[in-house]
Amino acid sequence: MSVPQQLRDFFEQYPTIALGFSGGVDSSYLLYAATACGVDIQPYFIQSQFQPEFELNDAKKLAHQLGVELKIIRLDLSQYPEVLNNPADRCYHCKRLVFGRIIEQGLEDGHQIFIDGNNASDDVTDRPGMKAVEELEVRSPLREAGLTKDEVRELSRQAGLFTWNKPSYACLATRIPTGTEIKLNTLTQIEQAEDKLFRLGFSNYRIRVMGTTAKIQLPSDQMIKAIELRQTMVEELSGYFDDIVLDLKGR
Repeated sequence: MSVPQQLRDFFEQYPTIALGFSGGVDSSYLLYAATACGVDIQPYFIQSQFQPEFELNDAKKLAHQLGVELKIIRLDLSQYPEVLNNPADRCYHCKRLVFGRIIEQGLEDGHQIFIDGNNASDDVTDRPGMKAVEELEVRSPLREAGLTKDEVRELSRQAGLFTWNKPSYACLATRIPTGTEIKLNTLTQIEQAEDKLFRLGFSNYRIRVMGTTAKIQLPSDQMIKAIELRQTMVEELSGYFDDIVLDLKGR
């Protein structure tokens, strides 16, 4: 069973727990580890305009694989100007809202301990979202156990989780420059355009929006593929953006 002793010790201390579940590598492994240790764990997925559909689908798939009921909480971020105005600490406000809703629902469901998927590779000094979860007293078992991202991926692979090699994913709002107002129709355009890139066979990419221009960021080893598919990419993305450029720095 691919669960380190440090995590086993944590779950022995907290046999009933609520998880902020994104369907990503870290929270998926946490869900697996908790169920493997016999913990009564309830995963909560926040469905908002900032999360693409594939994240929800992955969350449902993983929960089904582990035989755990997934609770989906809908959050309409259009009601929160402190988020849509996109200040430098937007992530702080967003995390407060997201985990505030999870805690609210979790308390109703009888939970007292709340956890997230932050790991030991995450920089706690330069992430406003980290400050928010710490203020809300959300625990981070992976970070507390000293498990890095690479270690979580390897443990996930050993456990047979399909998420083990899933690329890290930041919410759609990160595609828009800080200080630029976030418009919901722009988020929809980004999600649909990135889905086009996925269908063309690209991975671990981002589309950054600068006005009506899309800046495509790809791993360096996919640059040649982008040149080869240049015309197709232009045709696929022109319905969303006036100009399409490729960031030659790579991701």
